[in-house]
Amino acid sequence: MDLPARAGSDVGHDGDFSELRRYAEALFTHLAADGTVPQPPPNTLDVPGHWLAPATEALLLILSGEDALEPLARAAQLGEVDTALFLCLSLAVSGHGDRVHASWLGTAFGDLSTERPVTPGQRALWTAAARGAYGPAGKIFVLRKLDAAAVPSTAEPDRWLRALVPGEPSPPASPALTTLPALAEVPELVQPVQAAAQLSRLLERCTEITSTRPSPIPRSETPGPWPDAEPLTVLRSLIGSEEPGPLGSLTGHLLDDVQAGSDPHLSAIAFHVAAPVVRSAAEELAQATQVAPPAEITVPILGHDITLRPEGPDADSLAAAEARIRAEGAPRGAGRWLAYGPALLPIVALVLAFTISELFAIAALVLGGIVGYLLWRLNAREQAEARRVEADITRLREEADSAVWVLHDYAREAAQRSETAAESLAALTRLLRRGPAVAEQRP
Repeated sequence: MDLPARAGSDVGHDGDFSELRRYAEALFTHLAADGTVPQPPPNTLDVPGHWLAPATEALLLILSGEDALEPLARAAQLGEVDTALFLCLSLAVSGHGDRVHASWLGTAFGDLSTERPVTPGQRALWTAAARGAYGPAGKIFVLRKLDAAAVPSTAEPDRWLRALVPGEPSPPASPALTTLPALAEVPELVQPVQAAAQLSRLLERCTEITSTRPSPIPRSETPGPWPDAEPLTVLRSLIGSEEPGPLGSLTGHLLDDVQAGSDPHLSAIAFHVAAPVVRSAAEELAQATQVAPPAEITVPILGHDITLRPEGPDADSLAAAEARIRAEGAPRGAGRWLAYGPALLPIVALVLAFTISELFAIAALVLGGIVGYLLWRLNAREQAEARRVEADITRLREEADSAVWVLHDYAREAAQRSETAAESLAALTRLLRRGPAVAEQRP
């Protein structure tokens, strides 16, 4: 590419930085859109005292395949980090990331730490390298930077689990617990089942990440704009055309990257960094599934707390529950007096029939019939209540015995669940050791 000849010092001093900024923005916008290079207007690059002019000149020379050492040296003296970031991102979005020198990438990226926020420039280089903009060497470079940040294995494993397998734990996948809903509300029984289900989901997500082999997509196969707006945003803020983006934490970026639906390039790198935490979380889940069923457990059956043991329901708690059922179904004294009180009226009417008038005899017969009906209804109600009480007691005993058998089934499931969890942990450990092929590059 033929660059316009540099003008003399007087013209350079009169150069307009705003025009240089507009040209630089147009340049990397065209590079990201279709790879074309617009010609700079005369004297646009003659702006002394700022790194952008020699950096833009160096970029044009690099794209044309010419030697750019002289403008690179001038740009580095004026702003080494800004120059390196400008060149790394501009060449990445243009599809010429292979022309980026390793030293530029190191200078532009700097160091990462869990104690400091990640700058927009670092994140842009991170995502570009993950997409393969700088080839396998670029991915390895980012991996080493992230490894150097040393995310510990004890770094809030619950947050990583929520990121990898979001959502509330699924209902207990246990036939035993679904047979008796009361048992499905006992934490000692539900927690091992939920841990096993979460470990299974974690293995599925890790398998998805490690089995995906995202490869960098050559420019020739991706007509149109660069798929990520982050590098362009950083470039605009770098030359002063846009406000800098927000800072983010290293752990926050990694947690976002491992979530389902995130970019597979970023997921692969984040999974590599999070491997110690994932292993620790998986070990805790596997250990939670190995908790032996309790020797005894108290569960509500028909509204009464019954203590269950492997050999059968506790006799004392069962007897106490039966006593409460009988007490609740015992006849009330007030109800009986409401029926026995009117029973005196026929007798009074009969006495009056002999002493005053025979008409009271008719009243005595009527009142006697009414009282008899009331007493019959009271007796029938008491018999029905007694039958209900006996039925409730029988049902209580049957459900208590059934719950004991359910506990036996749960114990057998627990042994199988523990064995399956151990297999899942072993499979997940193998995936973590192998890791995703983050440095693989396919044609």
